Amino acid sequence: MVDLDLQIKNIQDKLQQLLRQQAVLQRDNQRLKKELEKTEGIDAGKDRQIQSLQQQVDTLKIGSLHLNEEDKSALGKRIDIYLKEIDKCLAMLNT
Repeated sequence: MVDLDLQIKNIQDKLQQLLRQQAVLQRDNQRLKKELEKTEGIDAGKDRQIQSLQQQVDTLKIGSLHLNEEDKSALGKRIDIYLKEIDKCLAMLNT
């Protein structure tokens, strides 16, 4: 009987330890989720900044009037991308 009581006590102790570990892991998980959201927000801001700078570069290239064929082709592709994005935005506005 004493042996059974000892085994039950050991199981209860291990269960309590597991519950404490679970609580710690849940707190860590929540902290990491918040950190990920913050990092994703920063990343999105950097992406917007890169896109803005790319648009400025494209504008400067257009203004220089000294575009070679490769630059003209790249610029045409960028313009096509912008037009597709504008079309997507207009489609979302119409729905």
